[in-house]
Order: sequence, then structure tokens, then C-alpha cells
Amino acid sequence: MKSGNSSKTFPTNAQQWEVVLAQAPGIDRPLTAEEGAQWDNAVLVNGGGYQAARAAVAAKRKIGQRGLQRAPVKQLVSVRYSPEVIAYFKSEGPGWQTRMDEALKQWIGGHAAQNR
Repeated sequence: MKSGNSSKTFPTNAQQWEVVLAQAPGIDRPLTAEEGAQWDNAVLVNGGGYQAARAAVAAKRKIGQRGLQRAPVKQLVSVRYSPEVIAYFKSEGPGWQTRMDEALKQWIGGHAAQNR
């Protein structure tokens, strides 16, 4: 079984775990600079298992919470667009709302110049 995006395999039995643990840093071997950098965003949980780890990660990332903006620059509005317009912008992938905003700004810029 693969672990994340890594090309290393995840230990599946006690013998494989013993090899991993023997190579792990500890009292006999300090962390290398590269290993230390990997721990910069680590979430450590003492006990509690999976649920405690998920709660700690959620708290660290504040999942589902955007937080306060320094200077809110956009307004939340509810608008209706034709299905073709929505399909076009969504077909370009993530960030479709930002692209739609940019397209509308360009349209305004072109029309504002014509109306002067």
C-alpha cells in the first residue's frame, strides 16, 4: 500500500515496521535538516488515536473557517446567470468565480471608456 504521494511503501507487517523504526531518528540519531523541515507543519497528538488526530488537524487548519479578512474588498450577492455562462466558466476548472469577476471588470473597462 502506498502512502500519500510518496513513492515509498507503507509498512504492512511487524518486520517492516521494525526496519522503519530502526532507521528512525531518536536518542541515537538526531533529525537531519531535511527531516526537521518535514516536521514544521506537523500536528502532534498525545493519545486519542484517529479522532483526536483529525480534531487536532482541523483545529490547526481551521477547516471550514475562512477567518477575518484584513480589508474586505468584495461583496456577497446573489445573482442568476444562464447555464451556458456558468458552464463556460466552470469548464476552465477551479477559480471560475475569479475568472468571471475579471471578465466583468474587463467588460466594464471597455464600456466605461466608450461612454466618456
